[in-house]
Amino acid sequence: MERSRRRHAILAVILTALVVSVPAGASSADRPGPCAKQRLEDEPTRRFMRRLIRCATNRWEVPGGAERAICIARRESGLDPNAVSEPEGLYVGLFQHDAELWPDRYESWTRPRWELRPSALNGRTNAIVTIRMVNTNGWGPWKGEGC
Repeated sequence: MERSRRRHAILAVILTALVVSVPAGASSADRPGPCAKQRLEDEPTRRFMRRLIRCATNRWEVPGGAERAICIARRESGLDPNAVSEPEGLYVGLFQHDAELWPDRYESWTRPRWELRPSALNGRTNAIVTIRMVNTNGWGPWKGEGC
């Protein structure tokens, strides 16, 4: 009897983990890797970007946590993942990465198994690359005065 209860408890934990780990409307095979969040129906882009940043900072700790990261993204891009500096387009995306440095940053701070989109204009990718960089190196060029 005790052995049966233990099996049921273990099975319940496994099933709960599976249900919690798969976003609504997607399977883990659809969106592998960290912060595989689905945008909610009618969710504004800026709110979705805040959720992605919170997710990344929950996984990789950064100075000032999610609030500072969100503040810096707001200052850099207005929380717009498609932001491009005008007129030259030297800085791109949520955290306004140097466009020339982006390919190396993407290569260094992502993992192929995550299947993240390589574009700096993808909010999820930009957030993960930035937060991983900051987790290791600090905020560096993103001083975030007032954040």
